Amino acid sequence: MDLYKHTAAKIKELRTNKGLTQEELAKGLRVATNTVSRWETESNKPDLEDLENISRYFGQSILIFFPGQDPAAKPELQALLRAAGSLKDDDLQELQRYAEFRQARSLHKSKKR
Repeated sequence: MDLYKHTAAKIKELRTNKGLTQEELAKGLRVATNTVSRWETESNKPDLEDLENISRYFGQSILIFFPGQDPAAKPELQALLRAAGSLKDDDLQELQRYAEFRQARSLHKSKKR
């Protein structure tokens, strides 16, 4: 599946699974209502910061927006999280998000080419 089709479908899926309207999601993300609509219809493509904000809003990994990048299936990521087991929950979560953001940035750059 094309990256942007996947992203659009995932945004809509996250929103509808939470029972939110486009307007409610837009308000939660502090963007215009038509921005959410445009993301979901692929007429506007969210940038990496938008994807990070959406993933944080829904408490999901940013990698869900990239086909085939299920973080649960990544042994390297699991090893990193085990090694960081003594960190406080907030620090561990931030470490995970940082690693996912870096991976997403790399994927995003490669898809633009």
